[in-house]
Amino acid sequence: MGLIDFVRDAGEHIMDTIGDVFGGGEAAEKRAAEALVKSVNALGIPVKDLSIQVKGDVATVSGAAQTQADREKVVLAVGNTKGIAKVDDRITVEKKEPEATYYTVQRGDTLSKIAKTHYGNAMKYPVIFEANRPMLKDPDKIYPGQNLRIPPQ
Repeated sequence: MGLIDFVRDAGEHIMDTIGDVFGGGEAAEKRAAEALVKSVNALGIPVKDLSIQVKGDVATVSGAAQTQADREKVVLAVGNTKGIAKVDDRITVEKKEPEATYYTVQRGDTLSKIAKTHYGNAMKYPVIFEANRPMLKDPDKIYPGQNLRIPPQ
């Protein structure tokens, strides 16, 4: 997939070092990478040999995922972390599938509104919700700057 852009100041704040990486040196970057790995593992997304390195506001992820969806979920989990502006996706996928598109949530968006725009039917919002689980726990709790997976129809 390559390099994916995110909103650096939006997202989950998993630990202080992520925000302090800028000028925090290699030790802070290492702590940030460890926190990101722990965060992804806590979501239960299966990725063999998951590795994350942080350099400034760029996170590089590698490993082997069984599905394209798992790959994309890891990228979103890492990128939707406060302090990360780009994710360099180097995850390999065992089962080739069509890639989802990414959508950055804007002020006033709802999953229904996003579904109407992408699928032509607001009632397809559960497709987007399910595609972003386990990162999303409630379809009414999305925020501006958050990136979401929009799976192909």
